Amino acid sequence: MMNLKGNPALTDSNLMIPLVNYGINCMSMGFLVEETAPIVWRGLMVMSAIEKLLRQVEWGQLDYLVIDMPPGTGDVQLSISQNIPISGAVIVSTPQDIALLDAERAAKMFHKVNVRVLGIVQNMSFFQCPKCKHETYIFGTEGAKELATKLELDVLGDIPLHMNIREMSDKGQPIVVSHPDSPEANAYLRLSAEVMKKLPGSPR
Repeated sequence: MMNLKGNPALTDSNLMIPLVNYGINCMSMGFLVEETAPIVWRGLMVMSAIEKLLRQVEWGQLDYLVIDMPPGTGDVQLSISQNIPISGAVIVSTPQDIALLDAERAAKMFHKVNVRVLGIVQNMSFFQCPKCKHETYIFGTEGAKELATKLELDVLGDIPLHMNIREMSDKGQPIVVSHPDSPEANAYLRLSAEVMKKLPGSPR
């Protein structure tokens, strides 16, 4: 999604140097294995990989460190939440019931390990026909909002299911860069602003 490939270079102190695009430092397990190689790690192997990605990278001075985690409440989530200080977690879910079950479990897991949940993002909230602009709610309408109410959380934003987002992501061009004035880019910008307002020390 960031149009980055290849193995990270190393500093003299043997720290990995993040790959950079659009002014963003990035590090991923995908940079460390072959492109189509499966990653089927559990337990200690997962914790070792997480430690490498967090502690053995020359991150430099960062405004924010964003960690994109897989769905669920497994080894990755527990290892990260128990080993580094986290300012907050953002739960992302489509509005459909089966996805919301995982989202609710994730929110409750973070609560158990004393990680503040900043709110919920409703992803793929609707599909807009590129020809007639009619909006179709493929995965339902208010699922994430109802879950947020149940858990006493805020909805941080709604991200549409849009052709531009898919096409630009496949090309490694974030929609906020390729189409910065589009409604779908504005959805991401509003979301990021809401997340920033929720973080400790941010102006309200």
